Amino acid sequence: MNVGVIGTGLLGRAVAARLAQTGHRVIAYNRTIAKAQELSKFGIETANSPKDVTKKSDVVIIIVKDSFTIESVSFSKDGIVEGKHDNLIVANMSTISPIHSRRIAKMFSDNGIFMIDTPVMGGPPLAEKGELVVIAGGSKELFEKCMPIFKSIAQKSYHLGPNGSGHAMKLALNLQIALLAISISEGILLAKKSGLDPLIFLDVLNSTYFRTGMSINKGPKMVKGSFEPSFHLEMMQKDLDEINYTAHELGTNLPAAKLANELYKNAVKAGLSELDYTGILKYLESNQD
Repeated sequence: MNVGVIGTGLLGRAVAARLAQTGHRVIAYNRTIAKAQELSKFGIETANSPKDVTKKSDVVIIIVKDSFTIESVSFSKDGIVEGKHDNLIVANMSTISPIHSRRIAKMFSDNGIFMIDTPVMGGPPLAEKGELVVIAGGSKELFEKCMPIFKSIAQKSYHLGPNGSGHAMKLALNLQIALLAISISEGILLAKKSGLDPLIFLDVLNSTYFRTGMSINKGPKMVKGSFEPSFHLEMMQKDLDEINYTAHELGTNLPAAKLANELYKNAVKAGLSELDYTGILKYLESNQD
């Protein structure tokens, strides 16, 4: 398929490269053009605007920071709507509130464009191997039409319901990740303060039912103070904003999500934005009484 990718950050870059390597024609755009041009080594074309991406694409994947940026690349001058054509599909892979997702889907619909929400689970390394999990909301027919793309980047794809369903699931899942990063961090700190080797703490944890992919793959790096980002700490904080906003709008109380957001906000203020989200450990370590 002809696939446009708007937003070539950590995940966008990996998704675009995987699609190109699995036979799709890929056209990329990033507000910092040089970041998109770096993908030319994979045979990926660089466009000068979202409009130009859209004109050449059957499906346009948006992978940007937030709903404000989605609206900017979609509805502003030289945005997606100005490049629309028959049978165009927009796949919104950004992580946003389902409330914003439904509103943006309606804005696309008002412009004669179909949008599905297609956030994914798994970071850039899994995208590069085609082992993401797609969690989609919107038209089942459009979901099926995008299956050649999903099969290239994902080991499994779920259609969950109408627009917003995919983003609701994504936020619920990212909340688990944020809380787990805090839990592992505090376990490491408690073990160290107790005079125990935190690597042994992880070894014991990983020999039990309570092991996780994070404790296995990221735990040892956390202990060693290695926080090379697969997902930036500031982006996790943004997602916690989205989680708490959505909970408030739905009339539900998530006390742990509120506390996690405060911790991540403080970590951002402490200058740790560009670390991996597991860098929350570094913040907690620096704030011991």
